[in-house]
Amino acid sequence: MDMPTSPQALTRIDAHFIIGGKYHDMDTPRIEILKLLAEHPNIRTTVACDYSGLERLEQCRFLVTYTVDEIPTKEQTDYIRSWLEKGGKWLALHGTNSILEFTEEGLVDAPDDTTGVMELLGTQFKAHPPIGPFEVEVLNDTHELSKGISNFEVVDELYISKVTNDLNVLMQTTFKGEATGFVDSDWPETKVPILYTRDVGKGEIVYNMLGHCRGHYDLPGMQDFYPHKEMCAWNYDVYYDMLRRSIGWAMREETREEA
Repeated sequence: MDMPTSPQALTRIDAHFIIGGKYHDMDTPRIEILKLLAEHPNIRTTVACDYSGLERLEQCRFLVTYTVDEIPTKEQTDYIRSWLEKGGKWLALHGTNSILEFTEEGLVDAPDDTTGVMELLGTQFKAHPPIGPFEVEVLNDTHELSKGISNFEVVDELYISKVTNDLNVLMQTTFKGEATGFVDSDWPETKVPILYTRDVGKGEIVYNMLGHCRGHYDLPGMQDFYPHKEMCAWNYDVYYDMLRRSIGWAMREETREEA
């Protein structure tokens, strides 16, 4: 009679997940990302709705964020920067680089950052056109996050962002036209990063701009019932592939050597 074998012992990996903000369905990404993390039984994750309690990062190999108009203070940004420089990894998703402000004219502005987080991230959201299809172009087919992935079309909220630092862009798209309802509404032909990496000391940031999500009840004070549920990239297998690859990248213990 064969005796049952013991499961292979894996090293515990701690992670911290910040998800919160405005105008989006935060419940769906929260559940879906936690499910992806749970595919690895040795990952132990804490969850927060803002950037308070960052001392938790001292026990963590990586940070995941999915936020919209929810940014760290200057002191919190400095804390994250120091943690990255020592070898931390930050997987930033969708609206992490957004600051939103409504003008008296009813337009959406993206005011300049005063905390330093957009310089740290490498981009700052400025506007998006109406949700619709666009093609994602794979620029680097040898990187672990993009190898084997062909150009693909996705329906999503296209975040047009200002580049604020050096980036290693793995995927991009091109936009030309109008971002209706935004202060920065008219855009000439613009290359838009979709997936990129950025080195910070011994650590690294991976930013994936895809993943908009809005349900029926996510615009309180603006619209009691939003009739058109939006799942965008969450409907696509390629997006889940990108997320799984990013979690695999974040799990690894090795850190970069500083240049």
